[in-house]
Amino acid sequence: MKLDRGLSAKLSAVPGSVKKLEAAGYDGATSVETSHDPFFPLLLAAENSERIELMTSIAVAFSRTPMLLANIGHDLNSFSKGRFVMGLGSQVQPHITKRFSMPWSSPAKRMRELILAMRAIWACWHEGEPLNFRGDFYTHSLMTPMFTPQDSEYGPPKILLAGVGPLMTEVAGEVADGIILHGFTTEKYIREVSLPAIDKGLAKSGRSRADFQISCPAFVISGRTEEELLKNKKAAAKQIAFYGSTPAYAPVLAIHGWGELQPELNRMSKQGQWDEMGGLITDEILNEFAVIGEPEEVAVAFKQRYGDFTDRTTSNFIAKDDEQLARIMATLRA
Repeated sequence: MKLDRGLSAKLSAVPGSVKKLEAAGYDGATSVETSHDPFFPLLLAAENSERIELMTSIAVAFSRTPMLLANIGHDLNSFSKGRFVMGLGSQVQPHITKRFSMPWSSPAKRMRELILAMRAIWACWHEGEPLNFRGDFYTHSLMTPMFTPQDSEYGPPKILLAGVGPLMTEVAGEVADGIILHGFTTEKYIREVSLPAIDKGLAKSGRSRADFQISCPAFVISGRTEEELLKNKKAAAKQIAFYGSTPAYAPVLAIHGWGELQPELNRMSKQGQWDEMGGLITDEILNEFAVIGEPEEVAVAFKQRYGDFTDRTTSNFIAKDDEQLARIMATLRA
């Protein structure tokens, strides 16, 4: 199992952040698209590291075109000497239409086509294939030598696709190199919904599970002291409530019989009751979504719960010191 950790969102802190992660033994450094661009930090990280993989987790796909993503992906993979991993996600409709002012329709079909369009562009650049991609959402049919990158030594990056629902998860299995499961998920949902959908997508593409990576960023709640543990439990409950307010994630609650909770969380979110929402997340719910315990205990519990299908994780494992962190890493990688 590979262990990934997030980079600082502050650009000036990225060089020191990635050096620290690489020295600590992490396999990957990730950036996220929230209040800042997700690609700029990875350019700095590539310049200030040697071996660690660099991944967006995630960049919003539908706010960009396949050509734009293909260019960024190529440049970052070339500059990092093959260490870039493009993690993509769809976001939800209000953000795409109201925040980014971009079109929204049939997200799973659109995402499948976007990834295939990127692969067609890369095939043109790296394999000399004529560019003639014509889909329902994207068309790319013009490429001249002036606009073709020449630094093709490292090829295109791997693509990991974020997915929650079975349709998007199946698309990941069919056209991506891996999937980034959502933090708002449970072992039951993964085993009963996500893994079968991945297998269905892999079967369509004629690939096996060995050709595919699963990143599982599950909630891990721990602390160096009892006070820190309780503080982190409260913060996780608020985060789970925030995710649970999103209608698209309702099936994760429903599979446990908690379907009535989602509309209530959604109602409270619209009224700005963010702190109060966390109070609806009971210990039963928290234990389904999170692995909870002492630092080294949670590493063992995480491995027992998710280890048979997880190839990498961005879960936050708190350690008291470097020696304990090394033991936690060894447990997860065993």
